[in-house]
Amino acid sequence: MKRIVLVSGTSNPELSKKISEHLDVSLVNPQLVRFANGEIFCEIEKNVRGADVFVVQSTCPPVNDNLMELLIMIDALKRASASSITAVIPNYGYARQDRKVSPRTPITAKLVADLLTVAGATRVITMDLHAGQIQGFFNIPFDNIYSSPVLLDYLENHVYTDNTIMVSPDAGGVERVRHYAKKLKCDLAMIDKRRTGKNIAKAMNIVGNVEGKHCIIVDDMVDTAGTLIEACKALKEHGALKVYACATHPVFSKPALERIANSTDLDQIIVTDTIPLATEGREISKIKVLSVSDILSKAIHRTFNNDSVSSLFV
Repeated sequence: MKRIVLVSGTSNPELSKKISEHLDVSLVNPQLVRFANGEIFCEIEKNVRGADVFVVQSTCPPVNDNLMELLIMIDALKRASASSITAVIPNYGYARQDRKVSPRTPITAKLVADLLTVAGATRVITMDLHAGQIQGFFNIPFDNIYSSPVLLDYLENHVYTDNTIMVSPDAGGVERVRHYAKKLKCDLAMIDKRRTGKNIAKAMNIVGNVEGKHCIIVDDMVDTAGTLIEACKALKEHGALKVYACATHPVFSKPALERIANSTDLDQIIVTDTIPLATEGREISKIKVLSVSDILSKAIHRTFNNDSVSSLFV
């Protein structure tokens, strides 16, 4: 008889708990201990022999600690004779390094794929990959689930007006924004930017008419928020009435929260709980957090029952 086991890492316990409640499956919190030198010890305090195990762990900051914790949990489950091990990674770390952009640089997205496979993962479920081609780095089944149903539902009921226009923060995000614009039946615009360094970008021009419009910037993640705030400023300078932003992954590295709180150009930012929000972030009223626990729990349930998850891709 098939048996499902849901294991939670320490990176995002609130999301793991919500997924557990949706599935009506008890959550296993493994004993994760750090020795004095920083090494991680893991013990799964439940019999998983022959079970289909789903490990929920975001590789969010601290990225290296959470990634190593995930690998160690997978190894422990493999050695405990689990029938299958699905790594549920709401936020896939190192995804931005998906190709060589200059000589003698790594492709860490591929490295993480190899680490997960060698550790013993038999399937990966993640959300809104930074680059879709990362799926090709794996030789095991890989499901990239989208958060757009959750974000679109909120935008349609709380933000959208007849005067709305969707905005891509760069040329690479146009396809994502076109999907949102099609669903909301509105126009789209694009910001032409130049990146002058890591996490540094300067908005140069707006492609499209945003004057007198309510703009919604759509991106997959917000890191230091430098690019986002620059984009909001450019939109307001070109006549936008209001500027909203929505992103799946609120990385919010310093000084992102400070920039968001102090910005007079950004009216609201909508994110999901793939990465837990810091305490100071929860105190900023213009940050709205939506949960993707329902979508991820459906993906887990359908995977366990060998049903199709394709309807969750859009």
